Amino acid sequence: MKITYLGTTVLLFDDGADQILFDCHTTRQSMRSFLFGKLRTDTAVADRVIAQFGFTRLRATFASHSHYDHVLDLPYYVNQCGGDVYGSPSALNVARGGGVPEARLHDFTREPEVQIGAFHIRVIPSKHSRAHFYNNDLGRTIDAPLVQPQRKRAYREGGSFDFIVTHGEKTYVIRPSCNYIEGQLDGVRADVLFLGVTGLSKERKAWQKRFFAETIDKVQPRLVIPLHWDRFFVPLYGPVRGMPRLVEDTGLSMHLLAAHCAERGTDCVVQLPLSTLTLFE
Repeated sequence: MKITYLGTTVLLFDDGADQILFDCHTTRQSMRSFLFGKLRTDTAVADRVIAQFGFTRLRATFASHSHYDHVLDLPYYVNQCGGDVYGSPSALNVARGGGVPEARLHDFTREPEVQIGAFHIRVIPSKHSRAHFYNNDLGRTIDAPLVQPQRKRAYREGGSFDFIVTHGEKTYVIRPSCNYIEGQLDGVRADVLFLGVTGLSKERKAWQKRFFAETIDKVQPRLVIPLHWDRFFVPLYGPVRGMPRLVEDTGLSMHLLAAHCAERGTDCVVQLPLSTLTLFE
């Protein structure tokens, strides 16, 4: 399995026959545009990504929630590369606003299990990281097709979801947000856990301990790979930086994650944006 990380929470799974994309955000807005401007897909960057990583067999794109840093570029990639869209009603309205045909849209709140080639994807309800002034729309929905350009606040959360991906004998759990629902992962085991960490450093120690207990300790993965740690206000094709200190102490979060994994003998690897891992050959 080849897994490419495209920054933020974007993962491209490729088994050699089919490609599955989880989240879709490669446009990097400046902080000024984020705060005061309108957002639109940077098609030059998207085209470069598509060419570099060979988006020729894209069968499906899944959206974990509908904040802009998860779905802004979804319509463009799907229209250019093909495949269907699986998401909440809010995420599907982002796709509609970008002209994706209705026949290719699937509400996974109604159909939470999907078989695509050798991939089996189970969608489970999740919980967004704690709300702050910049994302205090949790639970609010996008109720009509969303046409670019739009201000950041138009991309409402619309509910958050995790993915359990099974391919052959291997299982991958993708949790883009740094939060948990008590008992949600009881009985779930995975070879690889992709785990959102932004917000971890700002929480109390008791919460951090419980977060790890409800994710890493429950799933018991062989490998943990952090998500949502890189700064998406700088160009994708440029030096990698952690999140702004106002939002997150990325170094501390990585330290906490690595230390917890080391205590349990679990491998922990930081995958850089624009890199590909080949697992389980």
